[in-house]
Amino acid sequence: MNQELQNQEIQVNQIKDRFRGYLPIVVDVETAGFNAETDALLEMAIVTVKMDSQGQLYRDKTFDRNILPFEGANLEESALKFIGMEDPFHPFREAIPEKQALIELFEPINKLLKETECSRAILVGHNAFFDLNFVLQAAERNRLKCPFHKFSTFDTVSMGGLAYGQTVLAKTAIAAGIEWDNNLAHSAVYDTERTADIFCKIVNQWPLFMAEKQQVD
Repeated sequence: MNQELQNQEIQVNQIKDRFRGYLPIVVDVETAGFNAETDALLEMAIVTVKMDSQGQLYRDKTFDRNILPFEGANLEESALKFIGMEDPFHPFREAIPEKQALIELFEPINKLLKETECSRAILVGHNAFFDLNFVLQAAERNRLKCPFHKFSTFDTVSMGGLAYGQTVLAKTAIAAGIEWDNNLAHSAVYDTERTADIFCKIVNQWPLFMAEKQQVD
């Protein structure tokens, strides 16, 4: 008696069934350094992802907030220069306190979790652990319940390396046939939307399979 492993494609048309009940939410943060405990969270954008009747993911809505540095936050000049922000407190930024920003950004995530019957959000990002650390630390600092899984992520660095042999966001987008504008890069909204496009394209071209063991005489 031999056993043969046969791959059979699964048709999934509800997002709750695609990722074990997790809801992918694409996130990008702009910060005043690399230390999530001490450095300011200055900007955060999220992009929601939905699934059509054919099981294809697509980028949906974008939400973003400019954020005031929390009290006592460290501001690294090199980090501010890299993201092109001279003064995090400038009134033209229309930045709001960190707690208010998180409440407003978590709201559409929690709403979508209920709509999709997903158990928890899972953060999608480019170098996702960096973004997750800042979000988790900010939520803890403000005593807010975070909708994201505390350690699991979908990282488009790894996904881009697998699908296109590229790990840099700009190069991954170009390899995927997605338009890229260097003049708009390093803003949370632009980077998040391009990351969402990359994530959806890779998932959509990677069919979901289930291995079935069949006995063959």
